[in-house]
Amino acid sequence: MKEKVLLAFSGGLDTSFCAMYLAREKGYEVHTAIANTGGFSAEELKAIEERAYKLGAKSHATLDVTGEYYEKSIKYMVFGNVLRNGTYPISVSSERIFQAIAIIEYAKEINADYVAHGSTGAGNDQVRFDLTFDILAPNIKILTPTRDMVLTRDYEINYLKEHGYVADFTKLEYSINAGLWGTSIGGKETLKSEQTLPEHAYPKQVQKTEEEIITIDFVKGEIAAVNGVKYDDKIAAINKVEELGSAFGIGRDMHIGDTIIGIKGRVGFEAAAALLIINAHKMLEKHTLTKWQQYWKDQLGTWYGMFLHEAQYLEPVMRDIEKFLEHSQENVTGQVIIKLRPYSYTLVGVDTPFDLMKTDFGEYGEVNKAWSADDVKGFTKILGNQMKIFYNVQKRNGL
Repeated sequence: MKEKVLLAFSGGLDTSFCAMYLAREKGYEVHTAIANTGGFSAEELKAIEERAYKLGAKSHATLDVTGEYYEKSIKYMVFGNVLRNGTYPISVSSERIFQAIAIIEYAKEINADYVAHGSTGAGNDQVRFDLTFDILAPNIKILTPTRDMVLTRDYEINYLKEHGYVADFTKLEYSINAGLWGTSIGGKETLKSEQTLPEHAYPKQVQKTEEEIITIDFVKGEIAAVNGVKYDDKIAAINKVEELGSAFGIGRDMHIGDTIIGIKGRVGFEAAAALLIINAHKMLEKHTLTKWQQYWKDQLGTWYGMFLHEAQYLEPVMRDIEKFLEHSQENVTGQVIIKLRPYSYTLVGVDTPFDLMKTDFGEYGEVNKAWSADDVKGFTKILGNQMKIFYNVQKRNGL
C-alpha cells in the first residue's frame, strides 16, 4: 500500500507543485485539505477543490475553523488590544496557527503517514506549520518539497506544464492574503524601506466621502451590536464593521517588525474591522478599568501578541494569559461612538454604566467632593518625600 500524505493545500503555485510532485515522483497517496479561517468564498473553495483533484489528489477536504479562530484567538486579541509594534493586528500570523492545528488534526483523523506544506525557507509560516505539527503529532513526519529543493517559480510552473497541468500562475504585482481579521499585501514597495504601497494596491477602495457616525456595542469585552443591531454571530458582526470601515479606506498601514527567523520583515495591510474594534474597545476600557488593570493588560497583551506571532500559541502560559484577559472584561460593557471619514476616524465617546468618570468623588479640573484642600496638601508633601531625600543627599555630596 502507498504511504498516505495530507497536504495543506491553498491551490497556489507551491502547493499545486507539491500535490503533483508528491504523487508522481514520490509515489505517495496524496490527500489535500484547506483550513478556512474566513478568507475564502464558497466559489473560491469550490475552485480549490477542483484544482486539487486535477493535480491527482485522492481526496480533498474543506475545514471551516472560522468559529474556532474567533473563540480561541480573535476574542483574546480584542481583550488584549493586540497590535504588534502598536500597528499590526496580527492578521495572517494568528490565522496560520489555527490552520495548522486543523490540518494536523485532520491528518490524524485520516491516519496519514506524512503531513506536507508548501512554505519556502524565507518566511515565518514554515516555523508555524512545522512547530504545530511536531507538537500535536510528533509521530507524523513532515514533508516540504518547495523548501527542501529550493525551487524557483519557473521550475514549478514548467514541471506542472510538462506533466499536463496548465493554470494561470502569473505572479500578480501584489500578493494578497485575505482573512477575517485583515488582509496583508506584499509587493515591490514593501521590500524597500523608503517606499509605501500605492492606492491601487489595496483590494478595497474608498467608496464614501461624507462623514458617517457608527456605534459599536460591547458586552464584557466582546462585540455585541453594530449601529444598534444586535449580533449573536460575532463573525457576522466583524464582517459588518469591515464593510462600514473599508468603504472609507480605513485600516490601512505598513507593518515593520522582526520575523521568527531573525530578519526584519515589512508588509502592507488593510484591516478596518480589526482596527476599529480594537481601538473602540481600548477606549471603552479607559473608562471602565482601573489604572493598574490597564497597565498589566498592556504588558500581557503585548506578550500574548508576540507569542501568537512567533508560533507559541500552544505554550501553556497562553491559557494563563487568556484567563487574566477574560477576567479583566467583567465591566467592559457599553457603546462606543465613532466618526468615520476617508482614511481616518475619530473615537467620539462612550456610553457605559461602568464609567469611572461618572462618580460622586469629583469632576476633573472642576470640583473636588471627596477630599479637602488640606488633604491634598498633606498627600502632596508625603508623595514628594522620596524625591526630597534623593536631592538632599545629592546636594550634601556637592552634586
